[in-house]
Amino acid sequence: MFAKFAQATKTQQQNNIDIVRFGTVSLATKMQQQSNIDIGRFGTISSSASDDSALMKQILSTHSPHGHEVDVKPILPVIKDVLQQANLSMDSIITSGTRDRADALVEKTAVAGFDGMLKEDASIINKISCELTCKCSGGDDAHSTAMTIFNNLSIYSWDAKVVISLAAFAANYGEFWLMAQLSTTNPLAKSVSILKQLSSIKAHASSLKSRVDPINNLLHNAILKVIDCIFQFKELPPQYISHERPPAPLATAMALFPAAAYWTIRSIVVCSTQTTSLLGMSNEQIKPTEALELSSLAEKLANIQLHLSSLLQDCQAHIDENKRYKRFCHLFEMVHIEDNMTILKELISLKDDKQQKPLLGGSTKKRLGMEEVLKKKTVVLLISDLDHIAEEELFALKRTYDEAKTKSDLQYEIVWIPVVDRSTDEEASRKKFEQLQVKMSWYTVADPWLLDPAFIRYIKEEWHFSKKLILVALDPQGKVVCNNALHMFMVWGNVAYPFTVAKEESLWKEETWKLELLLDGNYPAISDWISQGKHICLYGGADLDWVRNFTAAAKDFAKTAGITLEMIYVGKSKANERVKKITSTITAEKLSHCLTYPTYISYFWTRLQSLWYSRTQHGKTPENDRILQEVVAMLSFDGSEQGWALISNGSSEMVRANGDTILNIFKESKLSAEEAKQKGFVLVLGDLIKKSRPPHHCNKVLLPWTSTGTPEKLPCADCARPMEKYFLYRCCTD
Repeated sequence: MFAKFAQATKTQQQNNIDIVRFGTVSLATKMQQQSNIDIGRFGTISSSASDDSALMKQILSTHSPHGHEVDVKPILPVIKDVLQQANLSMDSIITSGTRDRADALVEKTAVAGFDGMLKEDASIINKISCELTCKCSGGDDAHSTAMTIFNNLSIYSWDAKVVISLAAFAANYGEFWLMAQLSTTNPLAKSVSILKQLSSIKAHASSLKSRVDPINNLLHNAILKVIDCIFQFKELPPQYISHERPPAPLATAMALFPAAAYWTIRSIVVCSTQTTSLLGMSNEQIKPTEALELSSLAEKLANIQLHLSSLLQDCQAHIDENKRYKRFCHLFEMVHIEDNMTILKELISLKDDKQQKPLLGGSTKKRLGMEEVLKKKTVVLLISDLDHIAEEELFALKRTYDEAKTKSDLQYEIVWIPVVDRSTDEEASRKKFEQLQVKMSWYTVADPWLLDPAFIRYIKEEWHFSKKLILVALDPQGKVVCNNALHMFMVWGNVAYPFTVAKEESLWKEETWKLELLLDGNYPAISDWISQGKHICLYGGADLDWVRNFTAAAKDFAKTAGITLEMIYVGKSKANERVKKITSTITAEKLSHCLTYPTYISYFWTRLQSLWYSRTQHGKTPENDRILQEVVAMLSFDGSEQGWALISNGSSEMVRANGDTILNIFKESKLSAEEAKQKGFVLVLGDLIKKSRPPHHCNKVLLPWTSTGTPEKLPCADCARPMEKYFLYRCCTD
């Protein structure tokens, strides 16, 4: 698995100039602080970022695996057995040569059944053993020896380098203690021990422990732990880790492996040097500089192991989340025959709070179980964060949901699932959560902080949630029937029940471009006006002077034409303070009717955007669809700073124009009552608009963001030429 990630981490390894330190104080610096000694014998141990970078480059320059993979893990039990048996041999020397403990463990050795497994690595282990013996005996510094070993092991992976180096040391170390122990009972061993200057070890058994304990501490509590940690990374299940995008903790860990290998091999070299120093030993205790070197290396490796262990935990958490994520994917692929409880209990169950009922009642705010209120019902999951729920969306949802509660044939429930940012201040977020929850009459997840992160990931990746509110509709068996039914709710309300894609498609087949589709009963008097044969004018914009001029001119023009014209101001989606001022002025001066500010005005424009989204989801484009053409035209009016007007005769006869065009027509054109009656007011007005349309114009369309993106081409509502595409980032507090 590691070979596939090697290229991804190579750059990080080369650019990370401080990874050989694993702490704020390097080994050389610490030794200088603790004792005023000559640190030259310890080799090139960096104490600055530039030195760290140079050392890292030096280590990486020796690494050329070229896909050479060797499984060295089977060697580890043998190495551990050798080190353990060597300790027992050392103990037997200190305790007058008894073999009882060692004999008791003979049958537990890891060597049994291992014949033939070292054939491939035997020569390289022997070669490194010779390097350790020669260079550590010859007084070479630890850094130079470590780099020689790296050069000899250039084709091996980082984990193989450290295991082979430790195997080479274990061979020497085991032989050393075996000869020392047998020298008291075996004549051959005694003669060999004399030649190897091992004969004095038994005589100085009293000081032996103080000399060997620091070596064993470095071996068992530092070196082996780092190696074990590296192998735990190798054993991570690859099916839950992306080769193209490995999790950040794994990439970081792999970038640290070269440094971990360096300090491990360097520590092995120092252990070898210290073991060699036992030859011909006297009664003297270990030198302070030697003890400091061993303890400093042990501390450095402990820091490495701690850091790698932390990254390993993060990797395992990532894998656990991946497992649960795949479980969610599998759950939604399954067919649940009986009811929706199996899947809902997986989705909404609260981690670490399994005993509590997971829902809050909309009106009572009491804790409720899912079976009480959701079983065998259509369930609509309202998914949002805490910062992007618009008031007009809540208004529309509440109106639709409350209406459904009065009808027995509408068996559905809404459940709010807030996606909270766990990295922000939880107290402030909880306060915001509670403020929003009070506004909702439907059910809410009681504690969104306890939702499974794998479910949140599923929401984002499979349902394409990103900040803006979505409604995911599940049928009574828990099957997803619409990934986002928000626009169905906004356009049709409860008429769209049970909120399936098929239902939405059937509703569109019955729709035409008419005033009722545009307004959706937001102004109840319209139905009466239509039945009474009145003409209706919707107008908007944020220019108060234009509003005054337009309403006066429209009334005069309608009077001359002998028609009754009812006007409704629908404002603008933005420019809130100006729209607020205009609605107040319209009401005070009785210029016309107007939608209530801000709820109904905002809802009008949000719903218009939902019309666009819903229509495009069914393959319609402005080039081939009348409804979309008109919706885009309305949205282009909203994108302009000018006023605009749409005039209808009854339900379906409608014409539209921008503010300057329609105002000039009302002021300058004359239309008699007879002509209006004969030809039709709207048709005549449409002809006048076509004749008055300026050749030069600049239309803007502000389309809502959606997870499916925006159209590549959009024709102009006036001239049908393709509009240029821009990105707009806007903060409008006006």
